[in-house]
Amino acid sequence: MNNEYRRTQTTVSLIHYHFVFCPRYRRKIFLNSQVEQRFKELVIQICTNINVAILAMETDKDHAHLFLNVPPQLSPADIMAKIKGLTSKQLREEFTHLSRMPSLWTRSYFVSTAGNVSSETIKRYVEEQKTRG
Repeated sequence: MNNEYRRTQTTVSLIHYHFVFCPRYRRKIFLNSQVEQRFKELVIQICTNINVAILAMETDKDHAHLFLNVPPQLSPADIMAKIKGLTSKQLREEFTHLSRMPSLWTRSYFVSTAGNVSSETIKRYVEEQKTRG
């Protein structure tokens, strides 16, 4: 787990966010393993580009969980705008069954901050999403 402090010339930070978000109409888009795999690849690319570390990432049939270590200059809204915007555009271009949707994601999302004590618990929870009945 990445509990290392981020350091810049002017800041030292340790910020973890847990995000959960869903496709419009709770469509079960992640039942298609190709969509799930491509979504994860895109999230990795986006997070690399904006200097965000992925601590855990998992999908269930109709939602995604991300547990991220972020720099202090990025707000949760900025992060979600980038991830949802770029994955929506790319997935709808690549998968014809998604192309009919005007947008892939709902406008809403859940976000929570995590302190050092509960970070491991959230990481385990996110990673165990696939195994839950």
